[in-house]
Order: sequence, then C-alpha cells, then structure tokens
Amino acid sequence: MNYQSTRGALFARAPEAVLKGIAEDGGLYVDPSLGERPFDWRAALALPPLAMQSRILAHLLPGFGDMDALVAEAYAGKFETDALTPLVRVGGDYLLELFRGPTAAFKDVALSMLPRLVTAAKAQTGDRGTSVVLTATSGDTGKAALEGFHDVPGTRIFVFYPDGGVSKIQRAQMVTQEGANVTVCAVRGNFDDCQTGVKRAFAALSGSEALRARGLSLTSANSINIGRLAPQLVYYFLAYAALVREGRIAVGERVDYVVPTGNFGDILAGWMAKRLGLPVGKLVCASNANRVLTDFFETGTYDRRRRLLRTDSPSMDILVSSNLERLLFYVSDGDTALVRACMDGLAKEGCYRFPEALTEKLREDFAAFCCTDAEGAACIARLWREQGYLCDPHTAAAVFAAERFRSTRTDDAPLVLLSTASPYKFPAAVLAALGAPAPEDEFSQMDALARLTGVPVPAALASLRGKKELHGDLVDVDGVIPYIEKKLTEGV
Repeated sequence: MNYQSTRGALFARAPEAVLKGIAEDGGLYVDPSLGERPFDWRAALALPPLAMQSRILAHLLPGFGDMDALVAEAYAGKFETDALTPLVRVGGDYLLELFRGPTAAFKDVALSMLPRLVTAAKAQTGDRGTSVVLTATSGDTGKAALEGFHDVPGTRIFVFYPDGGVSKIQRAQMVTQEGANVTVCAVRGNFDDCQTGVKRAFAALSGSEALRARGLSLTSANSINIGRLAPQLVYYFLAYAALVREGRIAVGERVDYVVPTGNFGDILAGWMAKRLGLPVGKLVCASNANRVLTDFFETGTYDRRRRLLRTDSPSMDILVSSNLERLLFYVSDGDTALVRACMDGLAKEGCYRFPEALTEKLREDFAAFCCTDAEGAACIARLWREQGYLCDPHTAAAVFAAERFRSTRTDDAPLVLLSTASPYKFPAAVLAALGAPAPEDEFSQMDALARLTGVPVPAALASLRGKKELHGDLVDVDGVIPYIEKKLTEGV
C-alpha cells in the first residue's frame, strides 16, 4: 500500500511518507485506500490500549516491522494511567482526558509515537543521515515534539512558536527544554506565520544539495506528517471501548464526538476512525473566536482574509487549518486537481470556494460551532460550580459547542468531548473564569489555582519552576530559512 499526495500523482511507502513529512509538490500524504482495506475494528475494541494502538498503526502504516515493540517503547510507563486517555463522566456527557501524558496536552499521544516511527523508518529505508524535524506550534505541539525528539539519535529538531502567542506556561515548557539536538525560536507574528515559515523552509531546503551532501533531510512533527496524525485515531477507539465496557452502548451503536480544533488534525483523526468502521456519528468542530472552520462548514467558503485574534485558547488561534486539505481529498474522491486549485487559491487569494454538493457531503459528518472567550469562561465556571470539574479554555470551547449541538439533535447518543490540555497550562485564564485574581508570575498562578480548587498541579508542569531558560532566539517570518541554515551550519 502506497501513500499519495493530496495534490498529485506522487506516491511513497508509509516509512518514506513519515520521513518526508510533506510531499514534494506541497501536498499532504494520504492513504487513498483508507476504509477499503479490511480492518476488524470490533476486534480492536477488545484489546488493551497499547495493543489497540499497535493494531491500528500496523494497519495504517504498514512496513514498520515490530509495531508492538515501537508502541511499548513510546508509551509504557510514560502516562499517568495505563488507560492513556481516561474517559470521565461529567454530568450527562463524557470528557476524554487527553492530557495525562508527559507534557499535559493531547499532542503527547501522537508525539510519543512519532520519534519511534521516524527512527524505524530510517532503519527500513537505509537512511543513515540526520533527520531535521521542522515544527511550527501554536502552543502544545512544540513541547510535546521536544519531549519526544530530544536526544533521539539521528535527529535534529527545530520548534518555532509565535512570540507572545502562547501561554506563559507553554512558553516556559519550550524555552527550558534540554537536549543536544534541540533548537527553539520565537517568530514575530502568529501561528500562521510560523507555519508559513516552516512550509517555505520545506520548499526551499528539501531539495538542497548542500544539505543532502551533509546527510541532512527534512521532516515534520506537525500533523501534516501522517506519522503524527495516525496515532491520534486510537483515542476515539479507546473512548468507544470504555463506553461499551460501562454498558452505555452496545457495539455498533453511534457515538458523537466534540473536538476543539485549530489545525484540524485532531478531528480528522476521528473521521479516519470512522472510515475504518468505528461507529462515529457526528464530529462537532469546536472553534474559538477565530471561526474560520465554522464559517467554512456553514458556507463552503474557506477565507483566511481576516485578523487573527489572540484568545484564551491559543492552540486554536489558527487561520490556515492544514489538515482540512486531507479531508477535501477524501470527500472529493481523490480529485487532486480540485484540491490543488483550492490550496493555490488559499495561498494566492487567501480563500477558496468548495463545491456546494461536496460541502453538503461534509455536513453529513460534521457540525461546527464557535466560542468566544467570554462564553468559554462561563463554561469553565459553570462546569466547576455544578460538576466540580476543572477544564482548560480549549475544552471549554468543546463544552460550549456540545451545548449548541445537543439542541439540534433528537436522540440521546453518547456525547464524548475531547479534553485537550490541563487547565494548569492556562492558569491565568482559568483563574479569571472562576472569578479569582491571577498573580503576575505563572507559577504563582498555578499555586493559586491549586489552592482554590484542590486539583493538583501536574508534575510535568510543577517541575518547570526554577528551570533556566535555554532558548531566547527571535526572528521575523522571512528569517526562518536563514536561521535554519545558520544553525545547521554551526550546530545547535
């Protein structure tokens, strides 16, 4: 089975697709046969978490050899619970806690696995060079990627984050990162500027003879890399299996999922799980005030020509949702010319119009709602007051969207809300939502929130206190490529 570019007839085996990260024509790698090759999803539900992940990844990413060993190396003993992503009943709904990993965010599920896939892919393809991992982050991907790749042999990792566009805790996680192969740099601008800089770097440097002569090749830790996206399917299966064990549903009954999303990878993983047979009903796209995805599903027009707002949920402060490209490929039955035209329109004009018939097809699987900071704060306060459950601003967007979605349906299928980060990654916003003053210092904010609620601070975040800042570089978006070249020349 070969992966294909969303923009043309470029193909690669799964290990090669993971190493490349992005296709030579700028497209994203997809499995054109997704959902067509038999997959026993019922048997997967009966497996324990690590075996379930191994079964799913072996199907999605053939050619990696001993997937059981790779999965065990990635996860065993590294999460707070053997369940990986525990399902918690809160009121009438369920919250899927995706933040029980080493960096307290949902990206840990994928980025614990990706470095193992990269090293295995290098072995499979005979690549003895150094893989240079280029990563743009809106907050959580950066630290999770750094945690996964630091000091991994045969790799170098660059993380670019928007200056002033992540929470203080998120920034502290990145700039204190140790590792001989690690580079972290702020970019003047927003996440889209970071993502643009990284994509330009791929286009400019992927074919560089100078880099190739030094044994250097580029890959990505963003969800544009299929090796980052594929591991995320597992928690949709984990949530479904937990509901079956609880007796809330029988195997085969529908479950709806509400997903806070910016770059569209997390929710696309749910749609891919549905293609594998999992009885996923509606996928509810929860956005913040940067409602570009909500507008797209409502109108069929994707338009990034608007001011990017900085919100209390910075991981969703995104106007170019890269993984949507994969969905356009699938829903158009692999029409690469259409996908390429849409992406060209987005790059050159800042917008594109998706055909109405295909937009209607999208609406069969997706609903979309957006949430302002004030609405999210009200959800945080209400959830704590009424249920004694503390959530972060991204999860609050899912709570808000779930309330809106519930009013549109007539049955009582379970509603699973993906809780994507610890509230302690955004203590100032959570304290404000609870009506409490927020000290200036981020660690004092965490202490204040712990005293107020009695919810313990995750060890991974508490351990940041007193750590030395190791990375203070700052560049303009046009300086990303020269910065990468300079660092690769002089060493980290």
